[in-house]
Amino acid sequence: MKIAIGCDEIALSLKETIKDYLNTQSDVPIEEVKDMGVFSSEPVDYPDVAEKVALAIANHECDRGILICGTGIGMAIVANKIPGVRAAQVYDPYSAERARKSNNAQIMTIGALTTGPETAKYLVEIWLKCDFAGGRSTRKVDKINQIDEKFRIVK
Repeated sequence: MKIAIGCDEIALSLKETIKDYLNTQSDVPIEEVKDMGVFSSEPVDYPDVAEKVALAIANHECDRGILICGTGIGMAIVANKIPGVRAAQVYDPYSAERARKSNNAQIMTIGALTTGPETAKYLVEIWLKCDFAGGRSTRKVDKINQIDEKFRIVK
């Protein structure tokens, strides 16, 4: 599995913690962790990073993405603007599971100011181990995709 990861300067430490976890401790086979920034504590506008990670998912360069900012909310909003991308803010084990099983979210977002490092690693692991369950959720995800396609603007 190829994973794109990115953050703003507030979340740099948590991004590095998660990246290290993915590369050394995760139970999920990880082929590559593609770090899309940031790399220093210099201020950055989180939409710039979220767009890079979401485009890596939309263009099938990576299988999943992880975005981290202060709350995870802004990153989710931006990522969901990219056609074909479903991002979900994850804040507890149930939301991590349902983001994948019910919504087939390719990107999870986490808040560095609201989620500690050990909890974040645990949530990432849950999310990575889950697959889309299909069943009743298939119809709903198909409708999300139809809405996405309906309002897609070709440039």
